Amino acid sequence: MDAHEGMDADAPENTDAPENTDAHEIDRRVVEQFRAGGDVDGMHRDRLVLLTTTGRRSGRARTTPVMFLPYEGDRLVVGSGDAAPADPAWIANLRSDPRVRVEAPDGAYDAVADVLTGRERDAAWASVVDRAPFFADQQAKVDRVIPVVRLRRA
Repeated sequence: MDAHEGMDADAPENTDAPENTDAHEIDRRVVEQFRAGGDVDGMHRDRLVLLTTTGRRSGRARTTPVMFLPYEGDRLVVGSGDAAPADPAWIANLRSDPRVRVEAPDGAYDAVADVLTGRERDAAWASVVDRAPFFADQQAKVDRVIPVVRLRRA
């Protein structure tokens, strides 16, 4: 689950969202708190990663806090956008360039983001909704298939 659409304090604003939105400010605060190593207001630090993609239009680094779930030695992130009608911008970014940077509670690493399809997505989705049932509720609210992304260490 996206904390919100957004980016880090050092990167230019997300071109798909106005600069001064509440979501932008929440993301900025979450990134700052996560990188400082302490608690993250209103979130479980141990379930959060900062996902840095390359902007498909700007070519600039875009960092978004997202919830992750462990899966077969990798991490899964879900492009629900909190049941938004369209995929989050970070999904389009990683589809354009799947090389990403992951900042996790246990360290940072480069990864390749694989947007799952077919049986692989179905198996991962079943694991996601088993452990985080609210994603099934979000899927029921939208007409799109919510993307499931597997982050594989590079």
